[in-house]
Amino acid sequence: MPSTEAPQNAPEVLVLPTMTEVPQGPDGAPLGDDAADIVLVPVAGDGREEQLVALAFTSVPALVEAIGEKQPWVILATQQVRKALGGSGATAVLVDPQQPVGGERRSTRG
Repeated sequence: MPSTEAPQNAPEVLVLPTMTEVPQGPDGAPLGDDAADIVLVPVAGDGREEQLVALAFTSVPALVEAIGEKQPWVILATQQVRKALGGSGATAVLVDPQQPVGGERRSTRG
């Protein structure tokens, strides 16, 4: 992923959809060092080449509105998202997507 600094108004945490349920603490963070299969979606890039993008939401209600209440998720500190996606092939993080997400889902161990 490109190295970019988080904007000053970035949320402290992000809610990331996962492929399966992940054991969580009361704050929604994954317990221990358990890895989570973070949802990645292919999108057309600038050159129309497909790129993998991680989805993230600023709240659980935003995730539920976009994807549905049965979608498993984890909460990560915004600063940890880049590390969690390391090696996944994700080139960006799409925060609070407004349109329904379609297409094939892929995952990465985060």
